[in-house]
Amino acid sequence: MHLSYCHVEILWHNGTYRSLPPTQAVNTAQTPAVRQAASAQQATLDALVAIAAARAADGLADMVQRMTAALLDMTSAGNDPQAAARRIRSGKLLKDNAYAFVHLASTGIELALHKEVAQLAPAAKGASPAPLTLSLVPMEEMDSQLAFAAISRPFDIQQSERLAGLGVRLGMLLGRELVRANHNPFRPDVFLRALQEAWREFEPDESAHALVMPLLRPGIVFDLGPILEALNDRLKPARVREERFAKTDDRAAARAARARRDAAVSRQLRQLFGTAEQLASAELDIPLIPDLPHGSGGWRPSAAAGFAGAVPIPGVHLGAQPGTVAAAGTAAPIPAPLIEVLEKLAGPPASRPRAGLDAGQHELFYLPRLKQSLPRGSLSRGDETTLDLLSRIFETVLLDDSIPKETRELIAFLQVPVLKAALKDRSFFFEEAHPARRMLDLLSSAGWERPAGADDPVYRAMQRGVDKVRHGAQTEAFAAAVADLEASLAARAQLEEAAIAGPIAQATRQEKQAAAVRSAKRAVSLRLAGEQVVALVGTFLEQRWTPVLALAYIIEDSRPGAVDNATRTMDDLIWSVKPKATQEQRKALIQRLPGLIAALNKWLDAIKWQDAERLQFFAALAECHAAIVRAPIELSPERQLELAVEAAQQDALRRVAQEQAGAAEEAAPRDPASAALDSLERGMRVEFSGALGARKVRLAWVSPLRTLFIFSGANRQEAFSLPAERLAEAFRAGSIRVLAAEGVVGRVLGEAVGQGAMNDPARGPMAAARAG
Repeated sequence: MHLSYCHVEILWHNGTYRSLPPTQAVNTAQTPAVRQAASAQQATLDALVAIAAARAADGLADMVQRMTAALLDMTSAGNDPQAAARRIRSGKLLKDNAYAFVHLASTGIELALHKEVAQLAPAAKGASPAPLTLSLVPMEEMDSQLAFAAISRPFDIQQSERLAGLGVRLGMLLGRELVRANHNPFRPDVFLRALQEAWREFEPDESAHALVMPLLRPGIVFDLGPILEALNDRLKPARVREERFAKTDDRAAARAARARRDAAVSRQLRQLFGTAEQLASAELDIPLIPDLPHGSGGWRPSAAAGFAGAVPIPGVHLGAQPGTVAAAGTAAPIPAPLIEVLEKLAGPPASRPRAGLDAGQHELFYLPRLKQSLPRGSLSRGDETTLDLLSRIFETVLLDDSIPKETRELIAFLQVPVLKAALKDRSFFFEEAHPARRMLDLLSSAGWERPAGADDPVYRAMQRGVDKVRHGAQTEAFAAAVADLEASLAARAQLEEAAIAGPIAQATRQEKQAAAVRSAKRAVSLRLAGEQVVALVGTFLEQRWTPVLALAYIIEDSRPGAVDNATRTMDDLIWSVKPKATQEQRKALIQRLPGLIAALNKWLDAIKWQDAERLQFFAALAECHAAIVRAPIELSPERQLELAVEAAQQDALRRVAQEQAGAAEEAAPRDPASAALDSLERGMRVEFSGALGARKVRLAWVSPLRTLFIFSGANRQEAFSLPAERLAEAFRAGSIRVLAAEGVVGRVLGEAVGQGAMNDPARGPMAAARAG
């Protein structure tokens, strides 16, 4: 026997240990290279071997104790003194060297499983099949096979359902209908033979080798049930392994897609500004953004006040008439930093108007008027790009009729401060958290509700923020204004939550109950579809145990394990009414009945089923169990096992087919309406359209399982709720659309970059800028 621990090799022989040279060590582990080169099927089979070997190793220590106690029990030694002496010697040897046997057995089990899996797995492509040879089987091997068939039979019958399910799932893994019982690599015979081989290697006295055979029986050998259950769970579809009523959605994928899109826009903008600086340093007269796209979504000369034409700016003289181009042969004007022009425009603080609702309209649409007032070529490339992009951003906001007039007037006062901030720090275009960008996004999104009055807390915070930005140090002022506005928005959100706290609590309870009932019905239908259940129990499960399972799902959070207990009780009830063809199965039934009846009564008391029908059910159940136990056994043990295995395989085929159908339904491609529904998040604005016109609302709350959505109108009026099914129908009908899920700055920048690429699909905006 070889033992390996921290690269030290030890040999067990004749009851003693001695060291071995490293060259004599037996290497049984698969290398990482082999595992990486294995196919997907082989990798799954290897994982199954690892699970089975680990579970078996966990149970070996307790099994050794039971084996030792059985060997030292002289009541079963008989009258032969030599046989008794052998039992005592072997028992003491096993007791004193338990670790050695555990190591031998665990290693032997893993090797045996790998060998069986290798025979089961398909041969590698290109490999020639081994030649078929015929030979006589020695009588000793035939006797051994017959002996192990008798020893394995109780285990085969006891685990027939789990073995049948595992055979079906292994067949699906390998592209077959099923793996027959005698080819199942995890059949009890494999474990029992490995234990016998470990004992033969462990026990130096050959006359004591036969002592292990009577010990390989249920009650002494570790329980194979949990091992086979773990293997079945590993091969089940992911949906079936999830035994809770959680609803998944695609919000994480949507956020990841948005992050990738934002990163691409930022990367293109960085290249754009980098190209602008390179062109400026080379003194090339190439327009950076020659003609921003015209149309409703892009930059265009506006007919609104301030856009009618090039308006001179008082107090600014740049040496040329607005919009003129330098004559041929004359030197072009030297580009001046735009920040200096803005400082000249600022004037003394006392002359600046305060932000308010009575401000004049002459300051609206200021940025486009500024560019039109400057001579062509008087701006550097980077400054011109910054001015163009911000002009487009502010026009998008100031022409948006969905934003109240009072809010748009406040935003108009931010044009010059935001332009200054962007000129000083162009991370404004790349980082959503930039204070100036965050301020503009907050005003454009939070101000969509018309102020309730002059004392509206959010509107007053907007006014304070605009005043801070216009009259303070820009970086600090933007940060302070953002903090003040976010605090006001948080206070408003708390008031909204308090206003709808009652409906939310009621909706959450109803959703949890509905989800629990769905999960309970699904669990019961799965059993009834995959099992041949007697009518008595089938009716009971549908009518009485579905409420029990629903209750278990509801209380699972406060009482962990409730769902597992109720599900296990249901499975035990189904098993109890199946025919028991062997004495071992009937003995197991008699042993498990008291616990089963107690569990059934406990759960039925919990749902308060106390009428006479309950007494009638238990009386009929007792008659059914009695008939099963009293039925005559006229079949041979081999035929009993054959019938048990056949019935278990048929049940397993039906059950696994039901699992696969459910998993396929869950994995089916989702329609666009479901994807749009999953993308909804709290705080988004949506627009409902109908016969009475369009109505803009805000998504105020989403239930934990996303089956109910509560919307609030402007000024937190007329809150209403809609179930997920109706929302999905609205998306399919086109009567609902999401309004600007992202910030206005990011949205406009993304449109600018995307439209630039559409204008020149072969090169895109950056390539066009470089090539001129």
